[in-house]
Amino acid sequence: MWFSAITVKAYLVLGPTDMRKSVNGLSIQVAEGFDLDPFSGQLFVFCNGRRNILKILYYDHNGFCLWYKRLEKVVFRWPKEATDILEIGSRELSWLLQGLEIKQPLFPPAEKYSMLF
Repeated sequence: MWFSAITVKAYLVLGPTDMRKSVNGLSIQVAEGFDLDPFSGQLFVFCNGRRNILKILYYDHNGFCLWYKRLEKVVFRWPKEATDILEIGSRELSWLLQGLEIKQPLFPPAEKYSMLF
């Protein structure tokens, strides 16, 4: 992923988003609807109601960037939370873009053996 090498916060906008919105409409939604700064350089992630289209909005030094992904046969595992917006890290965003849940089971603890064979 293009963002995997950097530490970044991503904000998932959890309700369905009208995908006809572009940079202006989505940045206004971020600023007015969630009181967040769209110029912060953080990623703001939107998904449509059918969960097959995803847009990522971010500001990069001198202008907005809008990243778009459409799935043909499967859907994004969009979280169902009680809040309107959810903050995740780059690892969870990578999982989401790969079609996985953002909450993956943790690795089991390392087993310690009392004797060697």
